[in-house]
Amino acid sequence: MEEIILNAHNKTENPQNHTTEHLLNQTMIRLFNCGRAVSAHIEAKKSKCDYALSQEPTAEEISNIENTMNTVISQGLPVYSEFMEKGKAKEIYNLSKLPDDASETLKIVHIGDYDACPCIGIHVENTKEIGTFKILSSSYENGIWRVRWKTVR
Repeated sequence: MEEIILNAHNKTENPQNHTTEHLLNQTMIRLFNCGRAVSAHIEAKKSKCDYALSQEPTAEEISNIENTMNTVISQGLPVYSEFMEKGKAKEIYNLSKLPDDASETLKIVHIGDYDACPCIGIHVENTKEIGTFKILSSSYENGIWRVRWKTVR
């Protein structure tokens, strides 16, 4: 078997919150028909993601995001990876955030049948390892909704 060479991963990250970021991205896509976060800052204590939205989510919509996230997390979805050639991956996934020097083979991270995307980060093995998702605050300015959140085990 040919050795798979991926780009080096230069971040230290919290696997629970990094996996949660994937779930939040997919939840936002499903609920708001937007893209994945335009920027994110993931930490062990609290994290934030920015989404391009045409209007600020209502309190009811924010509650729905939190409830949807906790429902998905509680399902105990398996988190697993597959390797895919970049040419095939670009037919399925948005690769615009990949660095110019991305390897020819990509790691695609799947969270059950809920989400899949290219990622070289570190993840949990099952969503039940995440704990409870809690939105701490949010703000909206210039078409960007910033949500600050944490997970509690």
